[in-house]
Amino acid sequence: MLLENKNIVVYGAGGAIGSAVARAFAYEGARVFLTGRNRDSIDTVAKEITAAGGAAETAVVDACDETAVIGHLAAVVADAGSIDVSFNAIGIPPQGLQGIPLTDLPVENFLRPITAYTQAHFVTAKSAARHMIAQRSGVIMMNTPEPARSPLPLVGGMSVGWAAMEGLNRSMSAEWAQHGVRSICLRTTGMLDTPVIHTVYGLHADAIGIPKEQLVAAAGEMTHRKQLTTLAELTQAAVLLASDRASAMTGTVANLTGGIIVD
Repeated sequence: MLLENKNIVVYGAGGAIGSAVARAFAYEGARVFLTGRNRDSIDTVAKEITAAGGAAETAVVDACDETAVIGHLAAVVADAGSIDVSFNAIGIPPQGLQGIPLTDLPVENFLRPITAYTQAHFVTAKSAARHMIAQRSGVIMMNTPEPARSPLPLVGGMSVGWAAMEGLNRSMSAEWAQHGVRSICLRTTGMLDTPVIHTVYGLHADAIGIPKEQLVAAAGEMTHRKQLTTLAELTQAAVLLASDRASAMTGTVANLTGGIIVD
């Protein structure tokens, strides 16, 4: 098991990405601490994990609330003894934020994802890093879609927020890697097996005036392999990069876009 004896905190664990990654971490032997703002959602994921033989605990935590994050992490360390991985998978509903030309987008709607994403990732990362630096080991992880780097229309402030996350990833590594704390970002395409991406493609298709199925097909054709990233591919990469087998990787973006972006 790649993550045996690891203690991992997952933020946004009730969502499609957070829950899938949490299940994969638990399957590989980690003890996972699931957080989110909806108790029912994270409890459902925890029950699935424990039913499969894994170890999972839940807590209601808003990733933007520094006091709540710090308190939860202190409780985790007091109970488990360490925090080995922090994976932030929070998301923001796209309605009112995407599928709107920049000239028509209200300033507050443009700023919302920039503020929320940067605040949540900074709060959770620095709070975990304090413990990780003391123990001289740990991994900070996040996920961004390809508009973090690729110029795509109608994504509003989302692309700016995602790009800021990737910049933060580099800055964290520059300060913390010398203390044994790695920082990794996983960049994917939109993943069709997550419910929110269907909403996103619908908003964009309506704005352009084409069927959603046509837009989805066109997105897949943009990749070298002619298919978008799957949720399973993200989770498999997350497991590997969270493990000690990726010990030399830090301050980088793992490119899982299948060729939409070529490094």
